[in-house]
Amino acid sequence: MPKLKTSYCFAFIISLNFIVINAFAQKESYIQSLNTQNHWVDSVYHKLSRKHRIAQLLFVRAHTNKGQAYADSVGKVIKDQQIGGLVFFQGGPGRQLNLVNQYQKLAKVPLLIAMDGEWGLGMRLDSTVSYPYQMTLGAIQDNTLIYKMGRQVAADFKRIGAHFNLAPDMDVNNNPNNPVINYRSFGDNKYNVAKKGIAYFTGMQDAGLLTAAKHFPGHGDTNVDSHFDLPLLPYSRARLDSLEEYPFREAIAAGISGVMIAHMSIPALDTTTHLPSTLSRPIITGILKDSLKFKGLVVSDAMEMKGVVKYFPNGDADVKAFVAGMDVIELSENSDRAINLIRKALRHGAISKAEFEIKVKKVLAAKYWAGLNQYREASPLNLNADINSPAQKDLVQQLSDAAVTILKGDASTIKLNPFLKTAIVSIGVSSPTAFQQEAAKSFPNCKLFMVDKNTPAIGLKNILSLLSQYQQVIVGVHDTRLRPQSKLDYNSDVKLMIADLAGRPNTVISVFANAYTIAGLPGIEKSKALMVCYQNSPELQKSVVKVLMGTLKPTGKLPVSVNVFFPTGTGIGL
Repeated sequence: MPKLKTSYCFAFIISLNFIVINAFAQKESYIQSLNTQNHWVDSVYHKLSRKHRIAQLLFVRAHTNKGQAYADSVGKVIKDQQIGGLVFFQGGPGRQLNLVNQYQKLAKVPLLIAMDGEWGLGMRLDSTVSYPYQMTLGAIQDNTLIYKMGRQVAADFKRIGAHFNLAPDMDVNNNPNNPVINYRSFGDNKYNVAKKGIAYFTGMQDAGLLTAAKHFPGHGDTNVDSHFDLPLLPYSRARLDSLEEYPFREAIAAGISGVMIAHMSIPALDTTTHLPSTLSRPIITGILKDSLKFKGLVVSDAMEMKGVVKYFPNGDADVKAFVAGMDVIELSENSDRAINLIRKALRHGAISKAEFEIKVKKVLAAKYWAGLNQYREASPLNLNADINSPAQKDLVQQLSDAAVTILKGDASTIKLNPFLKTAIVSIGVSSPTAFQQEAAKSFPNCKLFMVDKNTPAIGLKNILSLLSQYQQVIVGVHDTRLRPQSKLDYNSDVKLMIADLAGRPNTVISVFANAYTIAGLPGIEKSKALMVCYQNSPELQKSVVKVLMGTLKPTGKLPVSVNVFFPTGTGIGL
């Protein structure tokens, strides 16, 4: 009898473990799902006409800030053409949710809803949370925080009825003057870019969101914005293989569901004159699909961009992208024209029937994986509270705390005495900042100074004279522009003022701007205490005050090389 009891207990423990393991098992990935036949996908595919199969590959632009006539025009495209999906841009979350619910009623096959959300919904939508930019995330040493962010971004997307984040950016930004990638990249170290990108998209995918690494084969070392012209990537195949492509290879190995192709001329990979990589079969099919064995969704960058239509107008770009190996043709200038031209190309045998079927079924399989086989409307109830919760805001603060990077200083120069006479200076602004307001709570004997970026020399001289009367000076250098560019738009006198302050022994400087801006501030390297915080967010301004008060130990490391004084990886712990 005792033996029987032991066996029974053992069996019960095994079954209990099985239940626990299954409860925490992750959903099968999109890439894994492609290995098994899907009856829903097959059924939908067989019901579609050839024209509507082609239409599944087309994703068109949508907004909620352009008025009713624009919204209605998109609805007409959905109804008439039965396209595969939408890419939403600027607007508001409530308006978008309601519009998506209306649009889905017009589609015979549910639409796949995509957005660019490199820093979450806030990249496109008002009244939503913006997580830190990818360069800021590049400074963080604990990648589990970035995974956690990925899961939250996925929850935010799904809450408004979206299924596909066209992120992360996995370009290696090794050109400080890059006009289009820059702070959108995790940095200039290919290993760091790969690890951060994988942490981010794994979080999103584990929480049920489709993702796309961009911009293959690597847009980080260009000085032309492909929105306006075709960038040239003039490097050797060996260089591209070892550097630019590295994060994408790692992402593919880690199971990324999609890859977005850049518009770039890359002679080492395809010698065709003025041919963007989005239209190159040797690059898309030859390298990405055949050599790198990528089986997921291949997505074009926007096909309305000058980098592609400048040399291939009138729908020619859409057909060439289709033939090159594209699965999702994003933002064609004219989707109806694109469908008809691709239909004609298919009739002439541009690609095989088998290859065409694989493309369409990949898009349908993505819809199935996203749950669109059992489509349910997103609910507008409590939307604002759900996408702006204390938990989301706490996560932004955690990420910000982990990004603060000390470039110069130690405990004696960084941690300040709250009882000394203190000047709190914000440069580049005309009104008090979150940094000043937060610091003032901890330094009761303080005065606030604002220095506008265009203050004339005589005004700066007076301020410097006043600052000499204070026992300690806390300085914030702010870039208040919407996007943190590589160079500050301060006048030369304000830059000289920063150099003057950097040379004073009682001054702590924090840069709330793109890390590259430090290279344009000669003399700042003389600081006894210097921190870089990558962007001008209220959370990072609060993080610095925690460091000054000794309640936060900064662990960030510089994700890009600024100059000879501050190379990649610089970061001093306290």
